[in-house]
Amino acid sequence: MIEIRTHGRGGQGAVIASEILAEAFFREKKFVQAFPAFGVERRGAPVVSFTRVSEGEIRERCEIYEPDHLIVLDPVLLDTINITVGLKEGGWIVINTNRDLQASEMLKKFRVATVDANTIALKYGLGSRSAPIVNTAIVGAFAGATKLVGLAAVLEAVEEFVPMRKENNRKAAEEAFHGVIFISK
Repeated sequence: MIEIRTHGRGGQGAVIASEILAEAFFREKKFVQAFPAFGVERRGAPVVSFTRVSEGEIRERCEIYEPDHLIVLDPVLLDTINITVGLKEGGWIVINTNRDLQASEMLKKFRVATVDANTIALKYGLGSRSAPIVNTAIVGAFAGATKLVGLAAVLEAVEEFVPMRKENNRKAAEEAFHGVIFISK
């Protein structure tokens, strides 16, 4: 089983990112599960969502405490909490940032890739300057970095799952897929 934990802030699209990612894996004939965890205050507050992927039926129904991989929508979370708690050694961390992360001690044990999903989302009119919606871009970047799921499946999932601006969301996912910067492999 592959377990993925997504960290973000309410309004960035963390919950939908997990659902799109699960749908993409489902299109590649995997069993999937996606669900969020958040409190009553959602807009701007930290949000965590979870995705499980398996070759067989998934029977677990709990949060993911020891993920194989992480997705980080808000790089400020790297400075405020240790998002790597429980992350398996060698796991991927895909981060939405344009910052230079090479000096980060916390990230040295992991494979790290970044993408400027904020800029990509704004380029395609997804969200606003103060609140870009980065879910499709970050899912594209995750697929591009990890190669665990294909771009075609991601684009099909966006087409099926995203209710508005489908073409812009597909373009954001594809640009992020090809625009991943590898910090460590």
